Amino acid sequence: MGDVSDVTQDFAIEAWHEDGRWTVARLPEPDDLTHIIDRLKKQQTNGGAIALVAIDDEFLLAIRVLGTHIKYFISDVTCAMDYEVAAEFLELADIDGPEEDDEPLPAGDLDIFADLGLNGMELSTLCDDADLYPDEFIEAIAVRLGFGDQLTEVLES
Repeated sequence: MGDVSDVTQDFAIEAWHEDGRWTVARLPEPDDLTHIIDRLKKQQTNGGAIALVAIDDEFLLAIRVLGTHIKYFISDVTCAMDYEVAAEFLELADIDGPEEDDEPLPAGDLDIFADLGLNGMELSTLCDDADLYPDEFIEAIAVRLGFGDQLTEVLES
């Protein structure tokens, strides 16, 4: 693993696509999933709204609201054994909780960003990279979906 003295703070961002461009904003409470989902539902855009949440240096949560549909993705299902926010996430997403001897695998909708150009295979490959911290994972997704510059601006402000 890399140098853990970097950002270990939990953070969450929301992104939405409107009029041909992305808008990115920081979400105040990374572990308040109900609040995050409510905020995403308020973004009435054609491409829907996305939340990306980094918890510790451990895992990533992705939530996407498209109209009345909500899609969920977690980079490591086994984190639900150690993190309350991950357990709550699995419950909201109706994903089975991990067993004691389960491998750390992604769960949920791997094709959550497929229509935006990031397919399930690529997302799975990102999950397989043990050297990738959640903030770097979020950065990789943002660059791939086209809002890398906006993400950098938000995180540096």
